[in-house]
Formats: sequence, structure tokens, C-alpha cells
Amino acid sequence: MMARPTVSGAKPVPAGTIKRMSGARALIECLHRVGVGVIFGHPGGAALPLYDALYDAREIRHVLVRHEQVAAHAAVGYHRVTGKIGVCMATSGPGATNLLTGITDAMMDSAGIVAITGQVSTLVIGTDAFQEADVMGLTTSITKHNWLVQTPQDLPRMVLQSFLIAGMGRPGPVLVDIPRDIAQTETEFEFPEQVTLRTGKVPPAVPSPNQIAAAAALLSGASRPIVYAGGGVLSSNAAAELTAFARKARIPVTTTLMGKGGFPETDPLSLGMLGMHGTAYANYAINAADVILAVGVRFDDRVTGRLKDFAPLARFIHIDIDPAEIGKNKPAHVPIVGDAKEALRVLAAQVEAPDSEAWHRQIAEWKERYPLRYRQEGEVILPQFAIDEIYRITQGKAIVATDVGQHQMWAAQFYRSTEPRTWVTSGGLGAMGFGFPAALGAQIGRPDALVCAIVGDGGFQMTMQDLATAVEWGLPIKIYIINNKSLGMVRQWQQLFYRERYSHVALQNPDFAKLAEAFGAVGITVRRPEEVAPAIERSLAVTDRPCLVDFFCRTEENCYPMIPSGQSIKEMIVEGK
Repeated sequence: MMARPTVSGAKPVPAGTIKRMSGARALIECLHRVGVGVIFGHPGGAALPLYDALYDAREIRHVLVRHEQVAAHAAVGYHRVTGKIGVCMATSGPGATNLLTGITDAMMDSAGIVAITGQVSTLVIGTDAFQEADVMGLTTSITKHNWLVQTPQDLPRMVLQSFLIAGMGRPGPVLVDIPRDIAQTETEFEFPEQVTLRTGKVPPAVPSPNQIAAAAALLSGASRPIVYAGGGVLSSNAAAELTAFARKARIPVTTTLMGKGGFPETDPLSLGMLGMHGTAYANYAINAADVILAVGVRFDDRVTGRLKDFAPLARFIHIDIDPAEIGKNKPAHVPIVGDAKEALRVLAAQVEAPDSEAWHRQIAEWKERYPLRYRQEGEVILPQFAIDEIYRITQGKAIVATDVGQHQMWAAQFYRSTEPRTWVTSGGLGAMGFGFPAALGAQIGRPDALVCAIVGDGGFQMTMQDLATAVEWGLPIKIYIINNKSLGMVRQWQQLFYRERYSHVALQNPDFAKLAEAFGAVGITVRRPEEVAPAIERSLAVTDRPCLVDFFCRTEENCYPMIPSGQSIKEMIVEGK
């Protein structure tokens, strides 16, 4: 397949030019060629030639993180909100291995990033040299593709191909491992205008007309249709097409955790998020549906619960650009391989609104009977209340990045997303420590946007050292800590399923507000419900640095609805007692 890398404001060496330079300088020229504007990274010995070349790269900003895991998560956050390929860079050995969590997260959540790692010299690879690690072996299963650059002449081609692979089809991470001697060697490099990818069967640009016609007929004749939309809607920039389709056909839409923002959650047709901690009415609806249009989803266990009991009455139409996903977990009665944006566009032209008035009445009844609810009483802050106030005061217009756990689910429930690329979270991997670095990358990518990191007190402590990075760059990120003094989701499971044997989940936390101030950020502590709104308002007024707000929340609060792991919707716990 022939393709031309995207150039965005860069001034690369003209295509076809042959120039003599080091491998490291050739890397920088390739990054110019694909329009890279920012790299999140941390230098080290084997990467010194790369960083030396980066010294002269005035068009590329390098964000020095304090831990390489932050670099990978920030690259994902940058990609999520901009749609551009995120780039992270580290040295060999421990630098490269510290990227692994973020790379795995990108693989599981289909985030387009390129990781560049330094490596020991080719002369000592395989000898257990200082700071050597088998990065190729370590990343084979967690990348779309990885390269070890073995000759200097291969470097331009491999780097340019990496950006194409990361963004084409289903996005994902690609790693380029550059030995130190390759980076230092001077030779003649040719910079091609086009690069060739040897691929397997490429998904069709236009979906099968026969399959589209079959899907339209099935939906038009349905009594209880529903759209089940995932992260693929956002990857394909298909939010507008999904919204137009659903409104024309008057079909309710439920989104996965990764699909939030693909359909406006304030729309009357929205059912919000489904799954383990999704809305009760979304789960009841999908379980009773007779036709399900699944778009850009993979039928994850956190959505389906016990697979054989998931939507037992339904016939499935599955749209996905990755043919390996179709039929992997649930059989597709109408499989459609292709880009969600184009598939929804042509499907909308053929579908007729089904006769489903009774279905809409039933859903309205479920919404009324089983709303998301909480009761803020007394002097202790409920986590739901704090997040609800963040939503109210920001008017739902913020980019929200979350960490993992109870607060993540409450944020998914109570912060209603209305625009694509405004919700950033770790779904498939569930990586603690993700939220704040992802917000950092998001703020770099969208400097004019309001970016809020809603994090737990446990996850934040895994990457909080990069408050230094956020302060250094003057990033006005709002960091809202849902501080329940415990590993909340683990504590909830121990309460419900392990006879309240609370094994190592209580947290003795630092004073987060003072910690923020020590780094040069603004810190605010909130202990009472009446202090919540003023603290949020005050945080929004800070525009030249991060602002951290520490909400002291009720430790014993549980997140409902909840479908216990491995169970079905029939076992859903709608509300705690």
C-alpha cells in the first residue's frame, strides 16, 4: 500500500533529497516530515545521540516528564483529544521498560502513538550490556508493530512507516528501537516522498452494499432496536454520522466507557453508559433489544458480563474496521467490515425509522424508575455530589481525563459528555496513574481547552511527581481528587464479595494541597459539602498553573448500579442498601 505521511507545518528535507547526516539527525528530519510538534520523554545514556539532535529541533517541543510511564500516558492523552499521533521517547533498559504500561494501555484502547527508545550499541546487543533490555521481545504482543533499526539507511523508512501504521485502520502503538551506534553513524540518507507497507488484507474503504442493505432492512423492521457504540466511533471521527443516523432512525444509543462523547449524553435518545457500572436503563434496554447495531466495539466483558446471557433476544449488526473483532465474542448476524464513519453515512441513507413507540415508552419508564441517584446529606461529601458539581459548574464543556476505580465510574455516570474527544480514560487495561498524565498530554494538545483530571487518591500517588512538569509548562489543569482514603473499588469488592475483610486498601495520604503548593501549583482542601462549589469556582479562576482540589469524601460510599464480575444483567445491583 502506498501512502504519503501527513505533514503539518513542518519544514523537512525535500522528498528525494540525499543528505549526509547522523541517524539521530535523520530521525528528527522524519519527525518534521510527519508534522510532530511535541514529544513526551526522558533522556538517558543510550538515547543521548537522539537528544543531542533534538537540541537543534526548534519546531519540536520536548516535554521533560519525571517518569517514563507519564510520557506514554501523556502521548495517549494527546492523541485522544487531537486525533494526531502521540509521541513518547525514552532511553534503553529501565527507560524503555517504564513505557510498557502506557504502551499496553494504548494497545488495548486503540490509541495511535509512536514510542521511540534508545538501545545499546548493535555490537553488544545480546550480551546483557549495561541498561540493555529485550525491548523487541517485551513489546511484540503490546504493539501493532515494532522495529529494531539495524542499519542506518533503514531508519527513515522505518520511522515514516511507523506513523502510518499507528494511525491506519484501527489505531495503536508502534515502537522504534534505535541502537546508539545507529543514531551516531553518519551516512547518506534519502528521504522518500512515499513509503510502502506490506500488509495483509486491507479493510475496504467502502463497506459492502449488500451488508449495508441487510442491516438497513433488519433495523427498519425492528421493534426494540438499540445502538451500542464504542471507541471506534471516536477513532473514525464518526460522532456526527452516528448522531445523524440515530436521530433519523429514532433509535436509542448506549455507549461504552471508551465511547463516551460519540453521542451526546444530553440527547433524549441517549441511554448513557452500559455495562458493569452503567445505567440500569441502558442495561435493561440492551438485554431486551431485538436488534443491536454494534459500532466500533469489542463486546468487552465489562459490558457483557456473562457472555451467553448478554442480549439473548437480539440479532447483531457489527460494524468494525478490524475484522478480527467481528464475531470474536458474539456472533454477528450482519457483519460489516469497514470504517464506521462511512458505514453509518451510507446506512443512514437507507434506514427507515422502525415502528418502536412501545419501545420508547418502555425505556422512558425505566429511566424514570431507575435514574442515577445519590442523597447528599450531613457534613460528609459524597463523591457523586462532588463530580456532579464539577459537571454543573463547568457546564459539561471540559475535557475530562480520569484515573481508574470508583471515581472513574462516577465520572462516567455523572459527567455527561456531549462532544467527541472530550473524555479520556484507561478502559481495557485500567491503569492506575493514567488520569493526571493523560490530562497533561491533553492540555498540551488542546492549550485553549478546559482540562480536568478527576482522579482517586490512590491512582494520583502513582504519577503525582509530574506536578513538576505541569508547573514547568504553566498548564492550567484542574486536578480534582476524590479522596476517600482507600483504594475505593478494591474496598467495595472486599465489602461485597470478601466478607468485609479489608486487606491493605486503607490509605494514609499526604496533604495533597500542601504537596501541590510545594511543586508551585495551587492547592485547595475541601472538607464540607458547602465548600465544594466555591472550591471549583476558585480552581477555574487559576489560569497560569495547575490547581489541585482535594475533596475529602465518604470512605464507605459504593458505586452503583453494579453487575458483579462474571454475572449477568439479571444479577445487577441497582442501588445499595
